[in-house]
Amino acid sequence: MFKFVSMFRHSDGDKVQRNLIFPATVIAFASAFVIGCSVMPDYLTFGSSMSEDAPVPPIAKREALETEQVGRIRVDHYAWLKDENWQKVMQDPTVLRADIREYLEEENAFTKFNLETPTEELQQELFDEMRGRIKEDESSVPTKHGDYAYYSRFRTGGEYPVFARRDADRMFDETSPETVLLDGDKEAEGKAYFSVGGLEHSPDHRLLAYAYDDQGSEYYTLRVRNIETGEDLGVEIENTDGEFEWTADSRGIYWVKRDENARPSAVYYRALDGDEDVLVYEESDPGFFVSLSSSRSGDYIFIITNDHTTTEVRFIRSVAINPFQFTLVEPREKGVEYSLTHHDNQFFIRTNIDGAVDFKLMKAPIFSPSRKNWRDVVPYKPGTLLLGVGAVKNFLIRMERENGLPKIVVRDRRGGAEHSIEFKEKAYDLDLYGGYEYDTDEMRFGYASPTTPDQVFDYNLETREKILRKTREIPSGHNPQDYIADRILVPAHDGEEIPVTILKRKDTAVDGSAPLLLYGYGSYGITIPADFRSSRLSLVDRGFIYAIAHIRGSQSKGYQWYLDGKLDKKVNTFKDYVSVAKYLIDNGYSQRKKIVGFGGSAGGLLMGAVANMNPELFAGIVAAVPFVDVINTMSDTSLPLTPPEWPEWGNPLTSADDYDQIMAYSPYDNISDKFYPAMLVTGGLSDPRVTYWEPAKYVARLRHDAPNGGPYYLRINMESGHGGASGRFESLKETALEYAFALSAVGLADDARR
Repeated sequence: MFKFVSMFRHSDGDKVQRNLIFPATVIAFASAFVIGCSVMPDYLTFGSSMSEDAPVPPIAKREALETEQVGRIRVDHYAWLKDENWQKVMQDPTVLRADIREYLEEENAFTKFNLETPTEELQQELFDEMRGRIKEDESSVPTKHGDYAYYSRFRTGGEYPVFARRDADRMFDETSPETVLLDGDKEAEGKAYFSVGGLEHSPDHRLLAYAYDDQGSEYYTLRVRNIETGEDLGVEIENTDGEFEWTADSRGIYWVKRDENARPSAVYYRALDGDEDVLVYEESDPGFFVSLSSSRSGDYIFIITNDHTTTEVRFIRSVAINPFQFTLVEPREKGVEYSLTHHDNQFFIRTNIDGAVDFKLMKAPIFSPSRKNWRDVVPYKPGTLLLGVGAVKNFLIRMERENGLPKIVVRDRRGGAEHSIEFKEKAYDLDLYGGYEYDTDEMRFGYASPTTPDQVFDYNLETREKILRKTREIPSGHNPQDYIADRILVPAHDGEEIPVTILKRKDTAVDGSAPLLLYGYGSYGITIPADFRSSRLSLVDRGFIYAIAHIRGSQSKGYQWYLDGKLDKKVNTFKDYVSVAKYLIDNGYSQRKKIVGFGGSAGGLLMGAVANMNPELFAGIVAAVPFVDVINTMSDTSLPLTPPEWPEWGNPLTSADDYDQIMAYSPYDNISDKFYPAMLVTGGLSDPRVTYWEPAKYVARLRHDAPNGGPYYLRINMESGHGGASGRFESLKETALEYAFALSAVGLADDARR
């Protein structure tokens, strides 16, 4: 599905998969507070004294739940924090069980009194700085489609985007008349949370289909609007996952259903002149998720099923005699991944068959696309990761990563000549944007680096002329020459070299005196880009060095880098991060007890694991929506992500070996009586990815099993899901709290005030 194309690819916060505007169509694959006081009681922080009305650290009740599994027995004292009706809670948080709500509110009150209130002025200052770097009336670069150009924009003070279009012949004239398609601020009125999922105009430009979530549960409601009148039609489809595709005749929509366990499991077809949804495809294996996409040519719609490591694809003509009859390309085979791009009357196939670990490019005839007819186009080249493929009429465009850095390669179908678009900075990020039109000689890409704000270029594929369409404006000012971005290689425990991106001010000394924030993720093959996020400057300008560890479990150095950080090799992810921390200490970037670890979601698992392994390295840890209760989550088949993620973590329900390897690192299960650093642990009550009880149980156990560490702060957003607050400024408030925590952890909360 082609959506409006935003010029910004990532939020200014550091949450994984939180978007500032909305998902872009791209081919790129989002100690104590005072040093030496680690035994300080939880309630004595920031120099405050205990008053009669000050909340004490909440102590959760303990109710032993014994579980026997693959011949092993484990006891969980905090399983009661999982509401037995959690599916209902995802969609209606008001039904949360009273005793659980009471406990979470006590934790929030404790965090507010001891962390949020003492740093209120600092948070406000950080927030004002970060907001000051955002152009409030920002707009995306318009994308042409026929007679119109589509874009998004913000109004000054607005939290949510306005989606609009104007005439294509004046697409870059911001004074030309526009038609508002969807006003995010208006739609969000009266809602504590609001998020737009898929949003796409019909091929005939008369209608707009959009999906929205007002709980944070990722259950989206799909509606269709008449663009001319601005009125919604009678179409309202609930329990979608936000993905859909128009048929080429604009008469129908394919959409993905999210089932009672929050899994995208089936594709339905809705004809707009009817009110029935017809089942087109239903996935019987709970380990496979279903998604939709379409070709840029507009000729084909694809149903994709996958489980992280195995793919199966079906396709249909966008206008078909029978809209329910999809053709299977190749049956699923464990470990085989493939994806299709329609180009030159063929399907071009990105795949890892025949041992092509970093993927290769093949092609097959549309009338007979099964594997026996696949032929090499770009052979496998070890060490060159084929990230993705796009196409326009005369050119095939692919994104590759080599030596940790991305590049764009253009191939002319009229003879096969190729050329590359490369850049010279030591660390940078590229995105290849999708578009609406196939018969064009232009493509659009985005460029950024840790010091260079986002830029959007249009590139003429025939003449190779590059036109800068937009550079992200920093209203409060930004001079890239004041900063240094570097990329270093750090030796791992086994001799591998770990790429690390470094951002610092030119005048920050590398003599061990600087505090350092070390960001990490390292799962699912997701590579954290060396991009620009202006919020980081609020730490860097206060003397912090900001480092990103591109550890195993990502694809920073190719697909093998991912394979070497999953399943029985998962411990490499944690050891890599620790190796980076120690190297940065040994080489003067920082010192022990002046490093703040930061990771979210699966990066929160990383934070919990390294805290268990080497708590003495850190002054503080931010674990945002952390996946820390690994053994229990991977044993609960009712949870949305459990069966699809067994290829990532292992299946502890059937394999004793998998059970043992997970138990060996699961953060929640390996807490012991150590001097853990200060921790800020966050969650969202409606989060279907990392359910609220994981961070809640984790903090409860830390308080009981490691009472001399900390302090431990739990903050559950009672009105959001995995991405936190939905508004662009509200999300900055969460980042301001995290940064205030980081500054406090290294003893700079007071000095950081300006």
